[in-house]
Amino acid sequence: MKRFYRRADWVALEDGGHEVRLDGRPLRTPAKAALRLPGPALAEAVAAEWAAQGEEIEPHSMPITRLANSAIDRVAAHRAEVVEQVAGFAATDLVCYRAATPQELAARQKAAWDPLLAWAEEKLGAALRTTSGVIPVAQETGALATLRAPIEACDDFALAGLHGVVTAAGSLVIGLALAHGRLEAAAAWAASQVDEAFQIERWGEDAEAKAARAALKSALYDAARFLDLCQRRR
Repeated sequence: MKRFYRRADWVALEDGGHEVRLDGRPLRTPAKAALRLPGPALAEAVAAEWAAQGEEIEPHSMPITRLANSAIDRVAAHRAEVVEQVAGFAATDLVCYRAATPQELAARQKAAWDPLLAWAEEKLGAALRTTSGVIPVAQETGALATLRAPIEACDDFALAGLHGVVTAAGSLVIGLALAHGRLEAAAAWAASQVDEAFQIERWGEDAEAKAARAALKSALYDAARFLDLCQRRR
């Protein structure tokens, strides 16, 4: 799409919302809903993405806008389904499944993931069981319900960001640790890639796999930034 505007900015509305405008006209989502944002930091970031476009609009270069659109068009319309998707990661969370061998990998998993499980138990009140291998381990119903509570407490925008982080990381524990400030994006990515990093050290990585990992890392970082912007309401 050719750029059709000269100026992108944002304004605070009387009802407390925030609006991005292109040449004075309010921006809308792909579903034609009003793009009403909860905080100035998020509005500023969306406006900056539109202002940075050249002669042609490149949607892939606007991850914050994309996630804001998703919060309004998808999460708000299918909230229960999105909550279920995010909460579902707890039943088979990455950090609960350990390698029996080789010992070096098992040690790396323990060093990276045990502190996160301890944090989840201490701060969130959810004690998760671990297992070796791929055979599923049943988690206690109470622990799953406890981890579900902070997901349900998210507004639509924060839920969109959390969904992005958890999906990219493959772990609700990692996602919640990032959302609560226990991890930053780089540490969350490293925690999610313990197995992959070990295998790459041993066997290398082909171009296709490398590109896939880069896309996944970008998705996690974008969602983490979006989540941070959502939490800055003033």
